Amino acid sequence: MSKANNLQEKANAYDRVGVSKADTVKDLSALKSFRQRYAFAENLASIEWLDQDKLFKVNPDEVGDFFGFLDGFFKPFGASMASSSNVYRNARLQIKEFRNLLRIAVDDRKTLAQKVDAPWERIGGISTDKELAKKIIFCFNYDRGTVLPIINNQHLRHFVNRVVDSPSGQTKYYSLGQEYEHYTMELLKAKNSLPLTKGWDVVYFTRFLYQTYPPPDSEPTTTEHSATKKDTTVTEEQLDMQGFMKLLGELQKEGKITGDQFRENRQLWMQAKPNDRELMAIRLKQLLKTETPVNRPKNQPLPRLKM
Repeated sequence: MSKANNLQEKANAYDRVGVSKADTVKDLSALKSFRQRYAFAENLASIEWLDQDKLFKVNPDEVGDFFGFLDGFFKPFGASMASSSNVYRNARLQIKEFRNLLRIAVDDRKTLAQKVDAPWERIGGISTDKELAKKIIFCFNYDRGTVLPIINNQHLRHFVNRVVDSPSGQTKYYSLGQEYEHYTMELLKAKNSLPLTKGWDVVYFTRFLYQTYPPPDSEPTTTEHSATKKDTTVTEEQLDMQGFMKLLGELQKEGKITGDQFRENRQLWMQAKPNDRELMAIRLKQLLKTETPVNRPKNQPLPRLKM
């Protein structure tokens, strides 16, 4: 089966009960409200009015509304939540430099690559992958249809390899931004090549990608993030699940299981009793230790665990 046909098949079966669609409506409503509060694209001069407290508050230290929205919005889309708040504090301290970068982010004369390659590193604490910059760029360019809420270049490459039959073949890039733009365009072409996905919003399409073709280094995307969670304590079961997801990710990365097998074993783990989960982990760890991928037909699943 071609990747395009597989994409069509997966899209036809996706979100039958409309949960992801409902979450997307909430996402877009929140994004619209954010854009109304920070109408930089519509009124360039309003960048000069950006209050430092909207970035980071002091006494006591607290992330402001601007960055707080970005953290919440991108959580389902492979965003790292482990970054230090120092970058937010530095943006406050370097407010003039940050305003200059915002002007570049909303400039419709700049290409996507140029916006990513702008000197964001001048803000102390910006990661080498410029994930924070990509979050900002998406939010202020969403309505142009030229960007996706995927802020990790490796994830973009992963999705292209899963859904594009004949990528352009380009493997070398002069910059991070050029690589980001290239893979974004490849994915948008794939999205717009099918009548069904062409009509999807890019946020909905990105939810579909993360839930259907989860990157090896990401936990499965669910809709649970949309519920308000008062208790943020990590339970033993959650830690066990994180370890199991990491194990599945390593197996997929090594080519020893497919994406379908990743999802099948994840579902089995969630339905299993504690003792059965331990047996599953032992079995998969043994598979990980094998020197070469198991010799089995591509679409044949791993032996099911009897429960």
